[in-house]
Amino acid sequence: MSSTVEARTGEAVAVTAAAVERQEEILTPEALAFLAELHRAFVGRRQELLQRRQERRGRISNGVDPDFLPETAEVRDDFSWSVAPLAPGLEDRRVEITGPCDRKMTINALNSGAKCWMADLEDSSTPSWSNVIGGQVNLIDAIERRIDFTADNGKEYRLGGQALTDLPTIIVRPRGWHLPERHLQIDGVPIAGSLVDFGLYFFHNAKRLIELGRGPYFYLPKLESHLEARLWNDVFVLAQDLLGIPQGTIRATVLIETITAAFEMEEILYELRVHSSGLNAGRWDYIFSVIKNFRERGPRFVLPDRDRVTMTAPFMRAYTELLVRTCHRRSASAIGGMAAFIPSRRDPEANEVAMGKVRADKTREAGDGFDGSWVAHPDLVPVAMAVFDEALGGVPNQIERLREDVVPDAAALLDVAGTEGDITERGIRANVEVGVRYIESWLRGNGAAAINNLMEDAATAEISRSQIWQWINSEARTDTGRTITREWVGTLVEEEFGALDRFEGDRFDDAKEVFTEVALGEDYPTFLTLPAYARFLC
Repeated sequence: MSSTVEARTGEAVAVTAAAVERQEEILTPEALAFLAELHRAFVGRRQELLQRRQERRGRISNGVDPDFLPETAEVRDDFSWSVAPLAPGLEDRRVEITGPCDRKMTINALNSGAKCWMADLEDSSTPSWSNVIGGQVNLIDAIERRIDFTADNGKEYRLGGQALTDLPTIIVRPRGWHLPERHLQIDGVPIAGSLVDFGLYFFHNAKRLIELGRGPYFYLPKLESHLEARLWNDVFVLAQDLLGIPQGTIRATVLIETITAAFEMEEILYELRVHSSGLNAGRWDYIFSVIKNFRERGPRFVLPDRDRVTMTAPFMRAYTELLVRTCHRRSASAIGGMAAFIPSRRDPEANEVAMGKVRADKTREAGDGFDGSWVAHPDLVPVAMAVFDEALGGVPNQIERLREDVVPDAAALLDVAGTEGDITERGIRANVEVGVRYIESWLRGNGAAAINNLMEDAATAEISRSQIWQWINSEARTDTGRTITREWVGTLVEEEFGALDRFEGDRFDDAKEVFTEVALGEDYPTFLTLPAYARFLC
């Protein structure tokens, strides 16, 4: 079903999806006109930058390692510039909780006691039309403090606190540049999902947030270069001009979660200067990016089982320490990675072990100089908070800690071979299970899936399928000496698929089809969500 909506300026904007609840509140003629302005201004540059990604990836595949850019050395060597001062609500970010914008999660996140909530419209949110519109509805309701939820068991969820400023600061993560929104077309072309998510939230809430003592704040995912940060900055400039909002009101934290962006961190901060609020160490997508970019480069870039690739691996240490140094020398916040553990009410002993690992992880981050970190579950908020409270003492951050002992080192960023561990059959099976189970959950509209007491999202599923593709195509061997072949992994997929607990309405058949394509196919899709979105999602 499709419909054509006349925007305020007379443009015909095609909505190619059945209407969902409260859609008319979000897709007003004025909001659609705003999206049309953004789309027309930037559709060409977006496509050019996506093409540059492919060209750069081709050079890496042909043996050209990423390096710090000689043409931007002046930016890195100039000590006179810094990002804008910290915005209201972003001075203290010692613990940020993350999660999708469904109604229950929105309330739980805002009641969690964290300093910020990364309201995720990206990796932990399936971009079904109902989720795209519903997420915007829930964000408006939360800002207006009129959100509530009643579960099937009758349990009621409501916001605590007296005002928005009593709750975690909301930071919205829109989709990455690569994802289209095929349900919303302008001039016959699908608009970028990133512009839909950013544009609708900004249009409806920027002035509300300013009046409430906050601002429109964003996390920017999956950037691969400073030119993509420049594009976002230009989007921000136009958006603020269109709504008559002062420049610099928008603030954005960039997730450094691609290997190429790791070599351009200072340039990314520079491009966003007046709109920048720092960088985040997006650990899972970063590992995925390393595998994706070097998947055809042989043993030097083959990683062991996923659970052996920890933040203590040499290439991960180099990346995170450089991120802190980069941020603090430019007066920006450095935010650490995700603690993805999901506590179990039925296994207190396992919880204690896992909580100890979370505590150690956050202690390492605080010791490295990070100003805060992410958690996926409300029960982890007090654990992380205690660590950062001790590290920070009475101050809201440690931006003044410059980490001048860290020296930018291209070779260290690429020291993948220094990661300890083996590839095992258990690790292959775990990747198959996580990949299939996550894709099945995603296809049903749930992009944040609790699997084996870990919160899995699209990034961790990408690691799982990418490792298998790389191991097969590199003819890697397990710890027992067995060569990993497409035929053998296909057998393991059948065995793991047969062991799944099926239920009425599940999407496991479709999930298996997608997983087989993206993990065992001859070709390597750049993102598993692209074929899944194109073929299976409404």
